Amino acid sequence: MPLYLYSLLFVMLTACGSKAEKAAVDAPDIMAETAVLVDPTGKTIVERFLPPRGYKRKVQPDNSFGAYLQHFKLKPHGVKVHYYNGAVKPNDGIYDAVLDIDVGNRDLQQCADAVMRLRAEYLYGQERYDAIHFNFTSGFRADYSKWRQGYRVQVKGNDCSWVKKAAPSTASASFKDYLHVVFTYAGTLSLEKEMKAVSINDIQIGDVFIKGGSPGHAVIVMDMAVHDQTGEKLFLLAQSYMPAQEIQILKNPMNPSISPWYSANFSGPLLTPEWTFQRNHLKRF
Repeated sequence: MPLYLYSLLFVMLTACGSKAEKAAVDAPDIMAETAVLVDPTGKTIVERFLPPRGYKRKVQPDNSFGAYLQHFKLKPHGVKVHYYNGAVKPNDGIYDAVLDIDVGNRDLQQCADAVMRLRAEYLYGQERYDAIHFNFTSGFRADYSKWRQGYRVQVKGNDCSWVKKAAPSTASASFKDYLHVVFTYAGTLSLEKEMKAVSINDIQIGDVFIKGGSPGHAVIVMDMAVHDQTGEKLFLLAQSYMPAQEIQILKNPMNPSISPWYSANFSGPLLTPEWTFQRNHLKRF
């Protein structure tokens, strides 16, 4: 074989070898990055969703609302969201996990209701009964402390009042009845008004992006991580929606490379799979 053909063959083999070696190096990096973000065997949020490289999860105080949300139990990886009537919500790039909490069999637990449910369940578990209260759209304040004393809400048009109708109880079934009444008469309009505005720079677990309206929408911050060097904050979001459906961890359509994490350094609107928020929509209980 002529010398120039040997040289050409050597160049081709070297080039092919370099590409193969690059593919072999890149593939483990991609696999490792996926493993860093999602662990399919994880049973809670902190076990399922791990921060990207360079970020550390914000550890929350014991018994805090933030810790409650971080350690919330999830249904097995890959399960679909169900509506209140048992129908399945297709997962067209919307959610990454499903919280292990019931949705009920009535079209009640929608977006703001899911936020109120998580807050109320946390306080109920802490036996902080006097801290459980939500406003109806009419402005009426529904205190669980009154409900557990046996009072029930009487609604006549836009007028609401408490009427003694039952024996005092903190039973779980009675607590759920209270929540059903709240879900019926409260929503994004009322919840937005009773929460306080916070800066995106001060975002915390348990904060809520909320836009009051008919319809409006609300999503809650379930977890956070912070970059070691830059201080950039990442967060996870959960929602219910219309019709009433199981609470789900949202994917990030703005930056799929870190999904389901979202960066607090976003410019312009915050795009979630089914709603668009602005920075000034961030509120806190």
